Amino acid sequence: MEEGPLRYACIDLKTFYASVECADRGLDPFQEKLVVADPTRGPGTICLAITPALKALGVKNRCRVFEIPKDIDYIMATPRMARYLEVAGQVNAIYARHLAPADMHIYSVDECFLDLGPYLRRAKTDARGIVSQLMREVLAETGVTATAGLGTNLFLAKVALDILAKHASDGIAALDEAAFRKKLWFHRPLTDIWGIGPGTERRLRRKGITDLAGVCAIGKDWLIREFGIKGEWLLDHAWGQEPCTMADVHAHRPVSHSLSSGQVLMRDYSKAEARIVLREMALAAVLDLRSRALSCGTVSLWVGYARALPVGNKLAAGANGRTKLPTRTSISSDILPALLALFDQRVSADAAIRRISLSLDSVAPAQGDQPSLFAPKDEERQRAIEEAMVAVRSRFGKNSLLTGTSLYDCSTMQERNQQIGGHRA
Repeated sequence: MEEGPLRYACIDLKTFYASVECADRGLDPFQEKLVVADPTRGPGTICLAITPALKALGVKNRCRVFEIPKDIDYIMATPRMARYLEVAGQVNAIYARHLAPADMHIYSVDECFLDLGPYLRRAKTDARGIVSQLMREVLAETGVTATAGLGTNLFLAKVALDILAKHASDGIAALDEAAFRKKLWFHRPLTDIWGIGPGTERRLRRKGITDLAGVCAIGKDWLIREFGIKGEWLLDHAWGQEPCTMADVHAHRPVSHSLSSGQVLMRDYSKAEARIVLREMALAAVLDLRSRALSCGTVSLWVGYARALPVGNKLAAGANGRTKLPTRTSISSDILPALLALFDQRVSADAAIRRISLSLDSVAPAQGDQPSLFAPKDEERQRAIEEAMVAVRSRFGKNSLLTGTSLYDCSTMQERNQQIGGHRA
């Protein structure tokens, strides 16, 4: 396969949350020791971000507060998710001054893919020159430092960013297929490579494969038998190849969707207390489904215990379940009983509960649903009530309309309604 020019970029905002906190305080994140974590959640809370100055002292990103050495003095900044989203919007607006929306894909709050191909000739520079300009503008206007990966395809741009850019003096690393094979074919661990998680890495290691060169050597037949269609994808990436373009990314429509919600509880909850929290989470998920004009066909539940419990000859760290609904629906009177039944059946009465996650699966537009002849007569009334709830919460805020259980001490709903992504807004 003939290689093209370096045309794709993946830009990441370095230690984004911590950099925003430093910028707002007039501090240099490369000199100041700062942690973004919520002090009200105790020493076991996870640090959402730490500055490069702390990383240089050996502190690991996403560590817990108590793991930071006691002899290090640092600033603890309470998370401000609304502020981070505001700055992310400013950064994306900078990119949009130079590129059309069709040539951008926002991958996460602090990361974006760019297709620079249409602009190379007009800009009279190469991809590195365009990205350098974007990074300078981001730093000047937001105070946040960016790093970037460049590649002949989207995969190589992402890998260059993840593995090589942090070591580049200008924060920019580039890979074509030849450079990828030279620099990263024998890189370990495999989990550093975008798209290879711990499960895939374990299955490859059982076959004696510990790097991308080994993936190439094992060949397509074994990979297909072991991983199915994903085996072809693994082999393409092991050779540094990726046929997907930015146009393909924008044109992609998933076959199925799901809406999920989860939370870590701040203390051990009894089964009865956790059931109240689950009911609140389920109602919030239903209203989210309703606000998007969607319905679901399956529900899933996972509950994590504070301590493993003996179940037969094994220890159980939690309980989980999944059930298919009799018909596609977006009504709470259909969905809540199904989730609560899973909870009642699967969760031990003796469990101390610390984590709850639920998922509404097989999600699709509600207008395609077929009405049931056996639906309760008050279904339309229930639907109208929930649509009114969505309208009230949309106009006046989520805490403007609550269920009675939200007044219990064990309830988390009012606090979570003031959060973004599970953290303080």
